[in-house]
Parts: sequence; structure tokens; C-alpha cells
Amino acid sequence: MIIDFHTHTFPDKIAARTIELLAEKGNVKPFREGTLSSLKESMKRSGVDYSVILPVATAVRQVESINRLAAELNGKDGIIYAGAIHPECENIDEILDFIKNAGLFGIKLHPDYQGVYFNDERVLKILEGAAKRGLYIVTHAGIDVAYPDDVHCTPDMVLEVLDKLGGVIDDKLILAHLGGCDMGEEVLKKLVGKPVYMDTAVVLDRYPETAEKIIRAHGTDKILFATDSPWADQKNFIDLLCGFGFSEEDLRLMYCENGKKILKSAKINTL
Repeated sequence: MIIDFHTHTFPDKIAARTIELLAEKGNVKPFREGTLSSLKESMKRSGVDYSVILPVATAVRQVESINRLAAELNGKDGIIYAGAIHPECENIDEILDFIKNAGLFGIKLHPDYQGVYFNDERVLKILEGAAKRGLYIVTHAGIDVAYPDDVHCTPDMVLEVLDKLGGVIDDKLILAHLGGCDMGEEVLKKLVGKPVYMDTAVVLDRYPETAEKIIRAHGTDKILFATDSPWADQKNFIDLLCGFGFSEEDLRLMYCENGKKILKSAKINTL
């Protein structure tokens, strides 16, 4: 079984324009169209059994509709959803309760696109509330191509959050892009060995040698295979991770078992 723990889709009506705008802003090339159907086609072609969609609410008004759709589609046709929340939401407890009761495994934060730094008090409140409910938190970490000069989630911010929340969020925090996109050397110095998961989205082909170092230093039991589709090709990333020379047991942990452990709280009968 292969689980891609980090993907994105957009509604059919706006997918083409959204992908075009994001590609232009970040000077990046998409590998898929960004629709749900194109993700399913990629999964079939690549041999991915489950894809985890991580919706990002860039405005408070989007949260309710995103979460209702996620609850409706979660677990169908190999698609698993995280819930959405925005740091400016006033009804945080109500939203987290809905996400938990809907059977979603956790939430996605993207500090850059939500206009907040990861060590902001509003984020801390969300992190604590989610973790206490048994929800996992996936956050973009490191440099975002659209905001290269203003990093909203640095390794130092992560260390500050871990320190402030003590053991509350231990093993509930998932740092995308191996702990910090384009900040691999700093991740090696500051974050490896900390009680966090890291996913492999985007970075496997950006700096493969450093990526392998991070994975080996952090431990394969805390690494989640991920691509960031449509911004990376699922089949290519499967081959890249396999090519690092990890044991079959290590690959099984990263491709599948670590993800299953996190997703066991979600109401998905087929997983």
C-alpha cells in the first residue's frame, strides 16, 4: 500500500485559473490539472492507494464549506481529507469539534497563505485545541515559493512552539517538506529527533542528498511519503524515495505504516 500524505485539489470551475495563478506567482510548473479527477488518474497511473488532500482556508468564510465537503467525501475512492481552519476564526472550539466528530484525522495550516507566523498566539491556540482532541496538525514549513523573503514557519519557530506547548502536541505535529522547504541544513541542525513527523512533499528532487540525510537522521518511523501533487509527480516521487537505498521495512514505514497509524482515528472503513 502507498499513501501520499500531501496533495491538493481545487473545484473544477476554478482549478485551471487557480493553478495558473499559483504557478505564475511561484514560478513553478504543475504536473497535474489540480482537479480531483486528475488526482485519481495520477493515483491509478502511479500505484498510489490513498491520497490525503490538505485544503487551505485562505479566508474565514471558506472554512465551513471546505469542512462540510471534506466530511462528505472523506474516505471515498481512496481520497482522505484533512479539515480546514483559519487563525482568524473566532469559533475555534466549534470548528475543531466538527472536524473531530466528522471523522477527519486533523487539520492543515499554511502560515504563509493565512498571513500569520507559526509561533503566533492564535496558531498556538489552534495547535493546543487540535492536539487535545487527538487531531493531527499538518503545516507548511520553510520557504514558500510565493513568499521567499518572508518565511512564516522556520525551524526556530517550530522549536518555540514545541517548548511552549510542552508535551501537548508531541507526535501530533506534521511538518511538511521535511521540516522546512529549502532550509534543509537548518532542519538537520535543529529539528531532527524532535517529537514531530515530517513529510517528503516537494523536496525529494530539490535536494536529494540533504533530504536523505534528514530522513536517516530523523528516523523512518517519523517520515511520511508525500508529493504535494499537483506540484510534483506521484510516480516520480515513489521512484525517488525507493532509489535512496532504504530497506524494505523502512520503505514500508514511510509509504504506508506511518500514515496508517496517523489515520487510524479517521472514520475510513477501507483503510
